[in-house]
Amino acid sequence: MSGLKETKPRRVTAQEVAQAAGVSRAAVSRAFTPGAYLSEDKKSRILEAAQKLGYRPNALAAGLQRKGRSNLVAVVTGDIANQFDSEIRAKLNRGLNRIGKWSIVLEGPEDMSEEKILEVLAYPLDALILRGGSVSESVAFHCSQLNIPLIVSGRLMPGVDSVCCDNRQGARIAVDQLVASGRRNLAYVGGLNRLYSARERRQGFETALAAHGLAAVAFAKSDYSYAQGYEATTKLLAENPHVDGVFCSNDVVAMGALAAAQQEHGRQVPEDLSIVGFDDISMASWPDFQLSTIKNDMDATVEHILRLLVERLNDEDKVGETVVIKPEFVPRQTH
Repeated sequence: MSGLKETKPRRVTAQEVAQAAGVSRAAVSRAFTPGAYLSEDKKSRILEAAQKLGYRPNALAAGLQRKGRSNLVAVVTGDIANQFDSEIRAKLNRGLNRIGKWSIVLEGPEDMSEEKILEVLAYPLDALILRGGSVSESVAFHCSQLNIPLIVSGRLMPGVDSVCCDNRQGARIAVDQLVASGRRNLAYVGGLNRLYSARERRQGFETALAAHGLAAVAFAKSDYSYAQGYEATTKLLAENPHVDGVFCSNDVVAMGALAAAQQEHGRQVPEDLSIVGFDDISMASWPDFQLSTIKNDMDATVEHILRLLVERLNDEDKVGETVVIKPEFVPRQTH
């Protein structure tokens, strides 16, 4: 009927289950605690009453009461449209579940504001996993003040548990491979300078060129997206038609570059133009791309994040550890 206000069903409490089963509130708690002693008769009555009433125990409250742990881990990740962030986030979530943790995902741009990140610290977190490429190191200070363990992935932060690919070395490997295939007029399509990975990969690219006695023909920027990889490469090749090799700061940009080279300029890849990406996302091996790239090992990254998390929770005074993931060249059909 119009005019009547709908009421949302409220959560059934343990006290209501206790009253329905004719037991104490503590008995209800024991019935849902693995290994806790309770007579079979009481447990049966409690479980029957809980099923009829639609009761489920509050795992968060129970965990905090029993061991001071919420099992909640905040994961601050990059833009979900970024395929690498999407894939590694899924792997990380599955890994957290395996060790009995549940993730609160705060998703946004790579340069998400510190203020936005600090909002999640209001939750009773066991830890914060930060996958931010340009986040202020003061976030570590706030976590320390609140006694919330912090693990950083995708960049290195002094004194903090950190896991990051050796971006410079990966870029050097890419240049070495391009030069080995006979390319001498190389260009770079990178990311925004404020991002840690973009700065590191460009530095590695320039250092490697200098080691070969070469200089970059051109530089272009992107936001790590396919669209900007396409746009940047279209312009770059129009202005520098003699470019014979392009290193891109991630795979999605490289895919955009590949499409632009073929569709806008009629370039034959790899016959007269080589393209190398970075990350080795799942799409890189698809038949439409077969992208040669630098592997930024997601499985190894997640494995180390989880290890550091467990070790940090077991020893909060442990010295911060830095883990550098070794990049590898994955040859396919674009170089």
